[in-house]
Amino acid sequence: MELQQVFEQGVASQRAGQLARAETLFRQVVRADPTHFQALHLLGFVRAQQGDFSEAVNFLNKAVKQKPGDVTALTHYAYALLAMQRFEQALAAYDRVLAIDPRHFEALYNRGVVLSQLQRFAEALAALDQALALQPRVVTTLYNRAVVLVALERYAEALDCYDQVLAEDPGNLPAMANRAMVVLNLCDWPRAAQISPASVASTGPPLTLMGYSDDKQLQLQCATATVRAMVPQPHAPLWRGEKYRHDCIRLAYVSADFNEHVVASQLTPLIERHDRTKFQVIGIATGRPDDSATRARLVKAFDRFHDFGALNSDEIAQRMREMEIDIAIDLGGHTGLTRLRIFAHRPAPVQVSWLGYPGTTGADFMDYLIGDAVVTPLAHQEFFTEKLVHLPDSYFPTDDALQIGTAPARADAGLPQTGFVFCSFNANWKFTAPVFDVWMRLLKAVPGSVLWLKRPNDVARQNLEREAAARGVDASRLVFAGDMPSLADHLARHALADLFLDTLPYNAHATAAHALWTGLPVLTCQGEAFAGRVSASLLKAAELPELVTGSLDEYEALALRLALEPELLQSFKDRLKDNRGTAPLFDGTRFRQHMEAAFAAMLK
Repeated sequence: MELQQVFEQGVASQRAGQLARAETLFRQVVRADPTHFQALHLLGFVRAQQGDFSEAVNFLNKAVKQKPGDVTALTHYAYALLAMQRFEQALAAYDRVLAIDPRHFEALYNRGVVLSQLQRFAEALAALDQALALQPRVVTTLYNRAVVLVALERYAEALDCYDQVLAEDPGNLPAMANRAMVVLNLCDWPRAAQISPASVASTGPPLTLMGYSDDKQLQLQCATATVRAMVPQPHAPLWRGEKYRHDCIRLAYVSADFNEHVVASQLTPLIERHDRTKFQVIGIATGRPDDSATRARLVKAFDRFHDFGALNSDEIAQRMREMEIDIAIDLGGHTGLTRLRIFAHRPAPVQVSWLGYPGTTGADFMDYLIGDAVVTPLAHQEFFTEKLVHLPDSYFPTDDALQIGTAPARADAGLPQTGFVFCSFNANWKFTAPVFDVWMRLLKAVPGSVLWLKRPNDVARQNLEREAAARGVDASRLVFAGDMPSLADHLARHALADLFLDTLPYNAHATAAHALWTGLPVLTCQGEAFAGRVSASLLKAAELPELVTGSLDEYEALALRLALEPELLQSFKDRLKDNRGTAPLFDGTRFRQHMEAAFAAMLK
């Protein structure tokens, strides 16, 4: 049979959906003529259809070298690179397409997707807007535009965009899920009230559900469903029971947040303190790097640091297996830049969830979750797919050398010269109507008092001011704190507040730890699930358990007492100041020892 006939049969098989036969025929052509452009192109395309994007990239690369100006081959090549998560290469390929055809819809759309993955959000929005100008009602483009708008914190526009998606496609579950989080970010509580926790649990992501409900069973169901969608079929394990003989236990901390992020700043003191006679400590960065001092300090702290942000999850897992990691610690869970798929490949004998995500991953490939008796009591084990490991004090690390700057004047912070200052520097998506009701009653009961909040987006601020007015409180009694030049400056302004009021069902975490470090008492209401029990864990480790309440009624009553009884409040401030030198929460060496004991026990 002539080569052209073999090729034509391959084309016919491909069009008929007979991909295996098409692959065989195209391979036959390529073996006979390695420069056959059409066979290389279609063989790469078929391999992509079969899900083997690595081999697809190989053949498509050879094809575009044969005909650099062929738009179709270039587009297929770019898409295969995108599927491989080789974002920089995919971007370059889409740019080549657009240099030939500036109005190529698919290239514009996918260029926006790639730029979003690279966290170049302003450029991503421009590309997606260009794509929408060509085809205004394409749901996937509208959806990705909304995702980018959220990243840019343009929540009102994102909400409108998700509404457009759902008008076109009412059953779009990702749009429903993301819209639910946008509603929280806007403090649009009437609309949030129309969203049931069960509906959020059925769409995910699990982190959004935590803003709506502390139902532990719902959180478990949501997490396990999310993992099933992420990893539909089990991967063959990369670690197959081999026994390593290392002089030191090899720990690998895996995170997309090794940059100017609270996870990095929390983790660094532990990494610096790890006992190098017993542990080799490796950093696996899966996100975008930056030039921050936070990242520089963390990189220096690790024995080995690998920037794998440009690799896909499969490739990172393979690299980790080659390193013979003993214990791999995931710091992300179901947060925005999740890389749980790495762990689905089982690159290490022991795989642990800790710190970054306050709940179960729902993944059977995660062996342990590190918590404590408060956030993850053993009575809650049935709601976790991981085995619970308890640290003796709090599971939460704190930096016992954190620098505090010089406190500003009240006027410079926008606060009145006199009057009690309640504050809550939590992200505003954690604010809920029942807790806000308590806050407003406190303002009305304490003359001259104000509520000091971290400044949210403009629409959320307007909504909060409207909600205050609806509860009979002058909106001017809400004071909004802007960004500060540094963490030290932010910590310094805590001295102007009198009492930190916690949120529910999702507590303050690092925010509460920071407040306690500065000497500002935190009042919390202990919730049902992990995310709502973190402040209680911190307070008990700070040896101030009296500031943990069991209901919103108790929370309100104690807040009012503390505001009206200066001596009582001062007693807590004095104890907090004294406890900084003795309490477990502020003892980094003690925390390190407990973590290392837990790791050693996991390998037995």
